[in-house]
Amino acid sequence: MKPFSVLAMLMLLLSGCSVLYDKHVEWEYVEPDSYPILTAVGYAPINEQSGESPSLRMLQAVKASKLDAYRELAEQVYGHRVNAQQSLQNMLLEDENLASSVQGVIRGAKVVRTYAVGENTYATELELDMKKVYDIYLSVAKPRRIKDVKYY
Repeated sequence: MKPFSVLAMLMLLLSGCSVLYDKHVEWEYVEPDSYPILTAVGYAPINEQSGESPSLRMLQAVKASKLDAYRELAEQVYGHRVNAQQSLQNMLLEDENLASSVQGVIRGAKVVRTYAVGENTYATELELDMKKVYDIYLSVAKPRRIKDVKYY
């Protein structure tokens, strides 16, 4: 037999198998059993803020404490990335570097309280209900799993 006819028969056999079997996949959506509520507190010093008046420094401390609370929520949700380096020379520690970072998007957080702590610090408390986060996530990308597969 010629190589071309063998190849043509092989292709017919392989394509014939895929036509014989078809399937229908039925999906169902997955929902967690429980939803935690995360809390975070952010702090900022009032006197260290740049500004000409005490009220402007206080407003900047309010914003800074809110950002600090969001950073803490991001740490809880996404984790904290830590990079470390050490160098040795003649079995002596020469240099040691440590860096950390947090990156993520927080949606659905609610400011619970914002208040002054003492005379020089401002605090903001945030709450993140993971049920709300799950509902927001479902509106964007619906997680699913296979419920049933039927072959024809």
